[in-house]
Amino acid sequence: MNTLPAGDLLALFLHFLTLSLLSIGGAMSTAPEMQRYFVVERGWIGEADFTTAIALAQAAPGPNVLFVPVLGFQAAGLPGAAAALVGILLPSTLLSLGVSRWGSSRRDTALVRAFTAGLAPVTVGLVFATGWLLTLPFLGDPAHRNGALVLIALTALVTLRTKLAPIWMILVGALLGAAGIA
Repeated sequence: MNTLPAGDLLALFLHFLTLSLLSIGGAMSTAPEMQRYFVVERGWIGEADFTTAIALAQAAPGPNVLFVPVLGFQAAGLPGAAAALVGILLPSTLLSLGVSRWGSSRRDTALVRAFTAGLAPVTVGLVFATGWLLTLPFLGDPAHRNGALVLIALTALVTLRTKLAPIWMILVGALLGAAGIA
């Protein structure tokens, strides 16, 4: 865990403030940009630490956004966790409150229906990009590549074909990873 100067904490906060407005479909949809910022641009954490932070936070009960303070904590301790979490929550929360009040009274208008229909494919694309980004570290590791690809394919198949809760697939993935299979 690093200690960042105040200027870097402010930059972290402002970056997440911006990402908040782009996180259509949830904070996970901006994970590729977070990876670029934390790992590539700033070098605050490594690729494996980034992927692990997301995996651990997603396995924990609670909201999808839990991985954001985990990343902030890895980069700068409690101040980093607070800066990242407040930054990602503040604008989107205020915007959501305002838009939901406005949209609920205009639910049947063509503009609101078109806006909703247009966001669906964008959300799917952003989530797909996040999944691809989280897969990359395993594709570069020859010892785990085949097991990881099989596990990814099986998870996608089970998700699409059954109503099985995702926690069971996470549990299977954790057990296979602990056993060194995937």
